[in-house]
Amino acid sequence: MAQQQAALQNEAVRQYSFLAEMSADSYFPNHLVDKGKAILVELCFHIEQQYPQDLEALYKLTHTATDQFNDLQEEFWEADSEIETAARDCIARDFKFVATAYGFEADLEELIATRDW
Repeated sequence: MAQQQAALQNEAVRQYSFLAEMSADSYFPNHLVDKGKAILVELCFHIEQQYPQDLEALYKLTHTATDQFNDLQEEFWEADSEIETAARDCIARDFKFVATAYGFEADLEELIATRDW
């Protein structure tokens, strides 16, 4: 995953520690946090490949990534964990970081509007 992130063009994103708070908390299984990190790195690749021209196009990409987190929630439950308040905040901050790093002034709630966590 770190290798994929290193291949990104955006320097700020390359250097960023995605889901750092979740990584540091043993309540969240490492293998599931890594899946979440991969979702965010994949989102960055999609932004770099498609470079959305407006917020509407960006939101389509972030909603797809948010839906992937929705799917991941089930795996957290199966591992006696969940995407709870601290995780929601961490994930949302990272979505906002990604949007800002790529030059968008996006609404945080709209970035993750399709979330069910």
